[in-house]
Amino acid sequence: MSASLTMANRLGPKTRRRLKISLTPLIDVVFILLVFFMLASSFLDWRSIQVSSAGQPGSASGVQGSLLVDLSPQGVRLSGETMALEDLSAKVAARIQAKPDQRILIRPATGVDMQRMVTLLDRLAEAGARDIALMPGR
Repeated sequence: MSASLTMANRLGPKTRRRLKISLTPLIDVVFILLVFFMLASSFLDWRSIQVSSAGQPGSASGVQGSLLVDLSPQGVRLSGETMALEDLSAKVAARIQAKPDQRILIRPATGVDMQRMVTLLDRLAEAGARDIALMPGR
């Protein structure tokens, strides 16, 4: 008995076993939060711009009296005049104030990326354009 006591004294006090923390409840909570935010969030932008084709039957007055916007990879031209997008928005807004039913024709060049087209459509919509039509590209 004395041999076992001396052995216990040599080892020191009883070593405490470490508690292991389970990650399962944490993972469950994170998963539930993920599902909740996925279901509660809307990732769609519901703004829309009505765009018609310039050659559609029933499209009023066709090309006459319309503003022609040429969109190319190099820039934007309004009725043949090259300008920045901000200037285009200002000119279109002024024209729409004078004539609210002003028709705007957009003619994209080959090679124009979609983001550039959407940016132009957004700027025209912010300027107040409501009658926007697309023409076949050059």
